[in-house]
Amino acid sequence: MKRLATVRSRAMKVTRGQTVLLTGATGGLGTVIAHAFARRGLNLALVAFPGIELSGLQSALENQGVKAAIWMTDLRDPHQRRRMVVEVLETFGRVDLLINNAGVEFTAAYHEQTEDGLGDILNVNLAAPMVLTRLVLPDMLQRRTGHIVNISSLAGKSGPAFQEPYAATKAALVAFTSSLRATYRGTGVSASAVTPGFVEAGIYARLKTRSGCSAPRLLGTSKPEAVARAVMEVIERDLFEKIVNPVPARPLLAFCALFPNLGEWLTERTGGNEFFRKVAERLRESTMESANKTS
Repeated sequence: MKRLATVRSRAMKVTRGQTVLLTGATGGLGTVIAHAFARRGLNLALVAFPGIELSGLQSALENQGVKAAIWMTDLRDPHQRRRMVVEVLETFGRVDLLINNAGVEFTAAYHEQTEDGLGDILNVNLAAPMVLTRLVLPDMLQRRTGHIVNISSLAGKSGPAFQEPYAATKAALVAFTSSLRATYRGTGVSASAVTPGFVEAGIYARLKTRSGCSAPRLLGTSKPEAVARAVMEVIERDLFEKIVNPVPARPLLAFCALFPNLGEWLTERTGGNEFFRKVAERLRESTMESANKTS
């Protein structure tokens, strides 16, 4: 194996003219992250699927004086993933920051989830970030600068009910990030994880709209702008992980790690499991009602 060249510092300044490759760009949270980078003068390669709102986002960002280009890419498809990265590099010349934000989830009892659905979650939430990272790393290493940010979730820390595939992929993203940091320490290239709880955009917002259920008061919700600020912070301070939640989560997570049986009981009392249980029930009822109307 060729020895990786070392540089003195890994911390990277977010500066005007850099290029960001952002997946899940139109998913609510992604849009806020995109605007945060545009305000600081960075160019954006915007990736989403099916990408209906990509053109509007592109125009809004270009009005801020940055270059933006769009790719309607199905991240489940290995060929589309590779082609997109090649085209992004051809268009912008480089990728300074990769933000793996795209994610999918299905709230349902595990035995009721389909194999195709499991495959979608694994491919979008985990395989795509790992493959995209592998594809952008050679150029970053050659230039001795670059940062990968993986958007994880507190679901990966607590493993809530009715969220087995989603929780597993989000936990894996943190482990993936840790290994990346260890492998490329001292090269000028680094990685970080941003781990939000319930965010008032994206997946939680869609679940709330479809089911009418709100996040437990003991856990609270965060604004997407707080997550965007965390993305900037982990890059510029080269942090391993930043948890974004209005209620301090690390003490609870530490307690659960030290006393897993008591931690399981305590986690149940926060209301997260009950929230997802209600969501699963209401989504199932809604699906059955729709099926009955069309039969």
